[in-house]
Amino acid sequence: MKKLCYTLLLFPALLASCGDGMRTMQRVSGKAGEVVVVVDNKIWDKTVLDTVHRILAPDYPALPQREPVFDIIDMQETAFSKMFQLHRNIVLLKIAGDSVPEGLSVRHDVWAQPQTVVVVHARNGDNLIGVLAGNQERMIHILEQAERDRVIDAARKYELKALRDTVSKRFGGSPRFPMGYTLRKATPGFVWIGSETRKAILGVFMYSYPYRDSTTLRPQHIIAARNAILQREVPGQFENTYMTTASLFRPQTRNIRYKDLHFVETRGLWDIENDFMGGPFISHTLIDSTGEKALVLEAFVYHPHAGKRDYMRQLEAILYSFEWD
Repeated sequence: MKKLCYTLLLFPALLASCGDGMRTMQRVSGKAGEVVVVVDNKIWDKTVLDTVHRILAPDYPALPQREPVFDIIDMQETAFSKMFQLHRNIVLLKIAGDSVPEGLSVRHDVWAQPQTVVVVHARNGDNLIGVLAGNQERMIHILEQAERDRVIDAARKYELKALRDTVSKRFGGSPRFPMGYTLRKATPGFVWIGSETRKAILGVFMYSYPYRDSTTLRPQHIIAARNAILQREVPGQFENTYMTTASLFRPQTRNIRYKDLHFVETRGLWDIENDFMGGPFISHTLIDSTGEKALVLEAFVYHPHAGKRDYMRQLEAILYSFEWD
């Protein structure tokens, strides 16, 4: 306990939770995608704030309009009241001199749950900018994973098991779908599960096609297979209209390992051929459990004239909840 309290001394406000580990913690506050950044009073200036926003709020990838990865709420340490201590995502920027090695550490459920707190230590203000820049990818990954885990936990808690069973019977595994999603279409090699409100249409596709060799997972093959399958399975409102990949934006791909899965992530824009609908999509393409088929988990958003980031983050988390039976 003494060691824990010593560690928490790295930022004075953290002392509020020390010695009171048995209490029932409050639920976190704040909106999805928000991050409270608390800056040591000694280094509160425009250069530091500009760096924080540049590091934590770059453009979210593959959206039709610019939206930041996170919405930043910045404040000095003296303004970090109890109201903000309950926030879901917190980044503490602390000047520690030579007493603590430079870098970052992560705490969970310090003042509320499920909460993620990232503490960034630097010797001085100049060094802090370098520490932030050198840890940009890691910080974004930590905070993205925290947002993703909250959605997955909610999906597990409020899962519609009938949807999971429908998908699993066809593909040998399934994501977890929370309340609000319904089965839109199911054929032997294709399933469409969606959620519609007055504001937005959210959809998740799962489909498969033959896996021949490693070329099957190349970007051009993934997009060609996508276009062929969606042309057949996702018609538009009018004759000779169907979902396809927008040609004005080159899809972005990367290889990802997550738990026991290895897949190709593809981000891009979709549109309706011969119509005027469109939006972002993300897909995970992996080899199925038989080794004979490529299995695709894909999500798309239709939310015209408004932000799409939070919907995409919610859907991406559902894709990450996929498990083999």
